[in-house]
Amino acid sequence: MMSQKKIILLSLLFVGSLFASDPRNIPDIVTKVGTCAGNWLKLETGTRAIGMGGAHVAAGNGIYAAPYNPASIGFVVGSETFWSKSNYIAGITHNVLGYAKQLNATDYAGFHLFYMDSGEMDVTTVEEPNGWGETFKVLGISFRGIYTKILTDRLKVGFAIKYIREQIYTTYMQSFVFDIGSNFDTGIYGVILGMSVSNFGPEVQYHGEGLEISVDPEIDPDSKLSRITEEFPLPLTFRLGIKNDIIGPTSEFFNIPGSRLTFAMDGINALDYTVYGTMGLEYAWKEMAFVRGGTHLGHDTAGLSLGVGVAYQGITFDYAYVNYGVLNETHQFGIGLAF
Repeated sequence: MMSQKKIILLSLLFVGSLFASDPRNIPDIVTKVGTCAGNWLKLETGTRAIGMGGAHVAAGNGIYAAPYNPASIGFVVGSETFWSKSNYIAGITHNVLGYAKQLNATDYAGFHLFYMDSGEMDVTTVEEPNGWGETFKVLGISFRGIYTKILTDRLKVGFAIKYIREQIYTTYMQSFVFDIGSNFDTGIYGVILGMSVSNFGPEVQYHGEGLEISVDPEIDPDSKLSRITEEFPLPLTFRLGIKNDIIGPTSEFFNIPGSRLTFAMDGINALDYTVYGTMGLEYAWKEMAFVRGGTHLGHDTAGLSLGVGVAYQGITFDYAYVNYGVLNETHQFGIGLAF
């Protein structure tokens, strides 16, 4: 078997290589961008994670981080609740509500609800390109149940099953998919490894009134037939990342009580996108005040992110800002409660 040091080295080389090159600089490259349904499943959530650039597969430590790694709820002590609201680009909003509970010394369970709303848009047709006053929304819902188990004092493994539904006017798709992830304390210089696979499940197909067409009663007694769409894959996403407390009371480098500086870096490979990376920092003063920063590398629009947070007597307030370039900035808020 490979030694722990070799595993660490290979993981660092893999993640680091994601930042060293950008394959999209090749003019004639062929990618699968835009080929999956449910693209909103890849939206970054969790205000702390967003402030750190989304580098959270190894750094996540609560219910808010379940979309990055279901093993993250293995850090909950007692019970934890999280809610956040995000004002995303182009009038889109998304909200998160989550709860996790420590069942015993090694077992954890929770749920995580994500709800996206595109906002009102005009219904248009070829004949009425400017619309006629009727509006519609695009809604995305993801509800996951999560179970995490501590297998050893250094390894946590999490599993989630989630129901997803996307509705576009009178057309919809729905399915059940799975997430799996792990968090591993290597015991070497304080390095934590995180890994997850998200949105593993069957291809989806769209249904609903929006696919119906009128036909002659001689063809169908109801005078209508429904178009059959192709089946589309979901954005299967693989994440691999590292986390290390460079400064802190348990740091292998700078042991400073009352202060903590965490570095995190992720490599992300989604089925419908080119490989890209994220990395972030978080400074904590007495685990009461937090300042965060991060960036996305090799991403079309997402760039710099910043965040702040305050924690007092089990209540946490977080704020995050992300610059999406031509798509403008976003402001996102979150509240956490531990009890």
